[in-house]
Parts: sequence; structure tokens; C-alpha cells
Amino acid sequence: MAKLGALCVYCGSSEGLAPEHRAAAAALGRAAAERGVRIVFGGGRVGLMGILADAALAAGGKVTGVIPEHLQDWEVGHNGLDDLRVVNTMHSRKQLMCEEADAFCALPGGFGTLDETFEIVTWKQLRLHDKPVVLLNSAGFWDPLMALIDHQSRAGYIRQGHLDLLQAVDTVEAVFDAIAAAPEPQIEGLSWRA
Repeated sequence: MAKLGALCVYCGSSEGLAPEHRAAAAALGRAAAERGVRIVFGGGRVGLMGILADAALAAGGKVTGVIPEHLQDWEVGHNGLDDLRVVNTMHSRKQLMCEEADAFCALPGGFGTLDETFEIVTWKQLRLHDKPVVLLNSAGFWDPLMALIDHQSRAGYIRQGHLDLLQAVDTVEAVFDAIAAAPEPQIEGLSWRA
């Protein structure tokens, strides 16, 4: 990619148990700020989401949060952001995050992180966008998922050519390297509207 202006990050609203995951979230936020890359994320101030946003802000970065009305209280919307957008639905959240980002990175998380990550990969498979999707495999968190995807491919459910729709890397630096090495996106915006 010629220029990464905004990175959408999917991650947990919980901090999880592994200190490496918290460190990776903070390191990604700082690294984005140092590179002048705006973070786009789920808008919460708790869990890995909060750690990511706080680290980016502390390093002088720009952060856009996107949170649905019904999660504003539950995920405790981050009021310290430059830009907190409250939307009506989960789908609106995911669509706006996609539109705002040049690339995507998934940190550790739970069902919501999986949902967001797989929806954006599926949209890429369906050619609704062609932006890079990278998993930050902190402490091997994504190893079981990558093994499952390999199993799905060997079972004939994921084409070999679709295995490169996302990639797992082990370091924050490798996230930015993978995005930089990706082809320039050719699809303008989402090719459909909700």
C-alpha cells in the first residue's frame, strides 16, 4: 500500500488474562500514532479497546471510535476520543469502520472480535473491499484459528486462493510491514449499502 491513513483494529472489550495481549494493544496504539496512522476501533474505553485507544492518544495519535447506542453504556464509550461516533446498529458500526479504514488488524478478543474479523474477511472474499486484513498473533493467540482455517481448506470449504485473504503476524512491526507490502486497494468504498 502506498499510504496507510487509518487502521481499523478489532479487539476485546475485556483485557483477557495474558499480559502479552495488553502489551500488544498498547504497542499497536503507540506505533500507529508514531506513524501518523489514525486508529478506528469499537469505541469502548474498557478492555483491550481502551488500552489501544489510550496508548494511541498518549502518543499524540488520532482515534475514531464507533459504538452502537445499545453498547454505549455497556462497553462504556470512550469520551476522551477525538471522534466518537454513536450509530444505531451493529451492522452500521461494522460498515462505518470499514469505510473509515484503509486496512484491518485483529488483536485477541472474544465472539465480537471473531464476528468483526470474519465479516470483514467475508466482505473481502465477496469483493466488497480489497483492503489488507492482518491478525496480530500475540503470544500465539490466533494459532488455533489458523489451524482451523487450514483444516477448512483441506476439507474443501475454503479455496486455496482464499487463504491469503488474511494473514497472521507475530509483532506490531510486522503488522505495518504486511500492510505496506499489500497491493493498493482497487475497490472504491463498499459496493452495497444497508
